[in-house]
Amino acid sequence: MSKYEVSIPEYSEFSEILKNKFSENKLDKFYNESNCQKFYTLTKMLLETNSKMNLTAIRDVEGTIVKHYCDCLFIADMISKNAKMLDVGCGGGFPTLPVALVRDDVKIVSLDSTAKKLGFVSDVAKELGLNVTTLCGRAEEIAGNSAYRESFDVVTARAVSSLDILSELCIPFVKLGGRFIAMKGSSGNEEFEKAKKGIGILGGGDIKESVFMLEDMKRYIYVVEKKKKTPSLYPRAYAKICKTPL
Repeated sequence: MSKYEVSIPEYSEFSEILKNKFSENKLDKFYNESNCQKFYTLTKMLLETNSKMNLTAIRDVEGTIVKHYCDCLFIADMISKNAKMLDVGCGGGFPTLPVALVRDDVKIVSLDSTAKKLGFVSDVAKELGLNVTTLCGRAEEIAGNSAYRESFDVVTARAVSSLDILSELCIPFVKLGGRFIAMKGSSGNEEFEKAKKGIGILGGGDIKESVFMLEDMKRYIYVVEKKKKTPSLYPRAYAKICKTPL
């Protein structure tokens, strides 16, 4: 047995935990029997796979529900109906999987440079019938491809890098009139101050900030409206982005 292996509760116990945590975080609208069954399957697949490969540092059921599912679902209503969405640096599938589970009208492309993690996302999507496809590669390289550049209604990113770096990786994918949604932790406000100038250079316009508490954790969501086309110079090579953020 792996040292990371955890006990998965029976469905009835899981259902009660999920219902309570969704209620505590004002996410009751996403709780129903069908969604609960899918979240249960997702949880089993995530924790079982995580005992063999490193998908996430969170390795318990309640932590998974709060820190992954609840956290990700705060953006679910910020995505337009029938949107085409790109999740940059999706890792083990967050926010891709929770959003896809409750918003079956949204077509999601999950981008990551780690094929094994994308394999897990693809397996879950197939098992649950989610509207998700995967794309393996580096954002700064794929953004130059005309099939992807400025072609998404919504681009999301969570826990990938600081906002000034993240903006250059993500905004080039957003179509005019679309949105870049960045999910940040307690340093969000500080990151935002450093990123504002670059967001404008990249074509970003109005920016809306949402602040909420996830149990004892302060979380920030930044929604950037795309007002101008991103100059062809961007994104630059990753080393240059990191060395001299906009």
